[in-house]
Amino acid sequence: MRKRLLWILLALAVGVCATGCGKKEKEVSAPAEEELSTEDEILAEEPEEEEPEEEEEEPEVAPEGMYRSELTNEWISEDLKNQRPIAVMVDNEKTALPHYGLTKADIVYEMMNSTLNDQITRFMVLFKDYDSVDQIGSVRSVRPTNLIIAPEWNAIVCHDGGPFYINMYLEKPYVDHFSGTFSRVNNGKPREFTEYILPGDMDKNFRNTKVDREYNEYRLEDPHFQFVSEKKPVKMEEKAGSFDCTLVDLPFGHNSSQLDYDEASGTYLYSEYGSAHKDPGNGNTQLAFKNVILQKMTYSQLDEHGYLIWNCLDAGKEGYYITNGKAMPITWSKVSEQERTVYYDMNGDEIQINTGKTYIGFVADSKWDELVVQ
Repeated sequence: MRKRLLWILLALAVGVCATGCGKKEKEVSAPAEEELSTEDEILAEEPEEEEPEEEEEEPEVAPEGMYRSELTNEWISEDLKNQRPIAVMVDNEKTALPHYGLTKADIVYEMMNSTLNDQITRFMVLFKDYDSVDQIGSVRSVRPTNLIIAPEWNAIVCHDGGPFYINMYLEKPYVDHFSGTFSRVNNGKPREFTEYILPGDMDKNFRNTKVDREYNEYRLEDPHFQFVSEKKPVKMEEKAGSFDCTLVDLPFGHNSSQLDYDEASGTYLYSEYGSAHKDPGNGNTQLAFKNVILQKMTYSQLDEHGYLIWNCLDAGKEGYYITNGKAMPITWSKVSEQERTVYYDMNGDEIQINTGKTYIGFVADSKWDELVVQ
């Protein structure tokens, strides 16, 4: 009997132990891992790569006494910050060559000046720091178109007369000019090719007139160009319709203007009359541009003597912006005489241009198909 009782007690003890130990094991055991799919395993092994953040450009520190020119974005003396540029009319007949001072200009416009004489062109040349140039010219007459464009820059037009068509424009309060008040240089040529701007000429003109040397109330608030940092030049390959461009052959029959890309300098070198355009006033340096802008444009002939006016007040017209060996199609718009010409890319955004000198060419719509940009 006692033996049987011992067996019963032993059995109960074993049962209690088995039950208690089982609960404790369940409490401490780790949860079973979920089975990963093949896709989950790949994602787990290859974490998603983060795109590198674009480095922020450090704030630019201007060299002492310098600021960036509103015409070229190059560093120039801060003493010139409020000085208006001048827009000089320069003869482009072969007899007028060589031209003096053009390689030191900031902006050079070239456009047909007459429907006669094989549609000869003329330059309108903008200088900010004109007092640093020893000789500019030769200086010739002005046309209405130039008196519509120069106010974009609040520039003072320097010329020697012009047809009576200019009179109504000269009377406008936002047009300032000096005419026939510059020096004569005995260069052995006919008189019309002997007028130049020499040191002291501009000072004399300011003393003898009420023309403001500094920017006045007619200066536009918006900058004329949207410049990019020299450290981050315009990425032309990312622009709609862009293509390689190392040659610009302009359809200017009389002087055959041409621009060739020089990879070493990153500029377009200007030639005409079959030769490199060189400046004896600057060590025979060839005229060169960082930016080239071409505008397709209509014009109206004013009389049988070849006088004309370009229809530069227009919108949505074709053009090209060319820089660093690339070109892209653009459109342009100028809504009034007192507004700037704005250039747009194919997305409708205002273009940005690189730091440096700019060539702007007006090409007649009738000649546009003859323009070579390649």
